[in-house]
Amino acid sequence: MIRIPKGCKDVLPAEAGKWQALERIARESAEAYGFGEIRTPVFEHTELFQRGVGDTTDVVTKEMYTFLDKGGRSITLRPEGTAGVARAFVENGLQGGAMPFKAYYFVSAFRYERPQAGRLREFHQFGAELYGAAGPEADAEIISLADLFLKRIGIGGTVLEINSIGCKNCRTAYSAALKEYFAPRLSEMCEDCNARFSRNPMRILDCKNPRCKEIAAGAPTVLDFLCEDCAAHFASVQSLLTETGIAYRVNPAIVRGLDYYSRTVFEFVTEAAGAQGTVLAGGRYDTLLEQMDAKPTPAVGFAAGMERLLMVLEAEKSEVGTVSAVDCYVAGMDGPSRRKAFLLAEELRRAGFSCETDLLDRSVKAQMKYADKIGARFVVVLGSRELEEGAAEVKNMRTSSSERVAFDQIAQTIRSAT
Repeated sequence: MIRIPKGCKDVLPAEAGKWQALERIARESAEAYGFGEIRTPVFEHTELFQRGVGDTTDVVTKEMYTFLDKGGRSITLRPEGTAGVARAFVENGLQGGAMPFKAYYFVSAFRYERPQAGRLREFHQFGAELYGAAGPEADAEIISLADLFLKRIGIGGTVLEINSIGCKNCRTAYSAALKEYFAPRLSEMCEDCNARFSRNPMRILDCKNPRCKEIAAGAPTVLDFLCEDCAAHFASVQSLLTETGIAYRVNPAIVRGLDYYSRTVFEFVTEAAGAQGTVLAGGRYDTLLEQMDAKPTPAVGFAAGMERLLMVLEAEKSEVGTVSAVDCYVAGMDGPSRRKAFLLAEELRRAGFSCETDLLDRSVKAQMKYADKIGARFVVVLGSRELEEGAAEVKNMRTSSSERVAFDQIAQTIRSAT
C-alpha cells in the first residue's frame, strides 16, 4: 500500500465544504476592496526565492524543495505566494498599468519542516497583494481587508499586533545595536543564531529556541531606531486603524521571518487553538522588486494559512461550511423504473439541481437509507404504477410532507419548495 508522503493531507469530500466556504468568503472580502484573482505556477526558478524571500532566511537555507529539472535548471516548489506574484507583476508589464495593482490568490506551498498541528509540508494560503501605493492608507486598507475576512469567517478573539521595522537606513543603525547587544552572549545561543549574527541579526529575534528567546527579550527595540519618515508613517497607520475602529496593540518583537519586509509588519494572533499562534500575517515590502532587479515599486500584503484557520475554527466549534446536501434522490423499484429514475435524475441535473440515483442495483430500502445518509432534501420513488401514471410522490425530507407530481413538473415543485 502506497501511503501519502509525510507532512501532506488529503481533503476529503466531507471536509471540502469548509474549504469552499473559506475560499468563498475570502474572494468576497478581497473583491469588496477591488482585488482581482491572480494564479501563478506551483514552481519557479530557484533564484526567484533566493533573491525575493532572502538567502539568509530559514525558508531558503533549510526548507525549500529544490531540484534540477531535465534541462539542468534549478527549480523550486514555491514556499510562499508573494515572490511569484511579484515576478508575474514585473514579467507581464503590470508596472506600466493602472495603479494601485491589487491581486489576491489561493496557492499550495511547500516547505520541508517538522509537521505539526496546522503546519504541513504541503500547505495552502490565501493572500492579498497591493502594489504601487507607498502611503499609510495602503497599509491600513490591507489590514482592514484582513480584519474583515477574519470577522466574516467567524474567528473570535483575534488580536491585531503591529510593528514597524523601518527602512534600510533605520535597520543599519538597528543592526549595529543588535550586534553590540548579542556579541557577548553568542556562546549561549544556538548555532543558527550565531550564523544569523553576521548575516542578518534581526533574524535572531525570530528564533524559537527558548534560551535565544530569553536573551532576545532584552534586546533593543526597532522602534527606538526609526528615522523621522518611518516614525511618521507608522504613526499614521495607527491613526487610520483607530479611526477605522480596528483595535490593535504595538508589539516591537514582530520582525517577520522573510527578508523582503520593511516598515509596517503585522500579525493577527489568537489563543483559540491552544498556545498563542498567528492566523494571518503580512506587512510592507517596498524593496522586494528592487531585490529582483526590477523598477522599485512600493507594496504591501498578507497571507493566511488555510489549515491553520480551519484548525482554529474547529477549536472554536465554529461551522464555517458543511458538505452541501443533495437536492433530490430518485429511486427505482425495478428495471424499467430504474431506467426512468436515471433519465429523470439527468433532467433534474440539467435543470440546475444536484441529484443522485442508484448505480449499484440496490433494493428500495437500501436506496432510501443511502438517500438519508447523503442528506437528500427530496426523494422520489418510482415503480410500475408511477410509470403508468407519469407522476410520482415527491417527498420533502425536511418537512415530511409529500405531493403527487407529474414527471415534467418535479423540477418546478422542488424549485418552489426551496
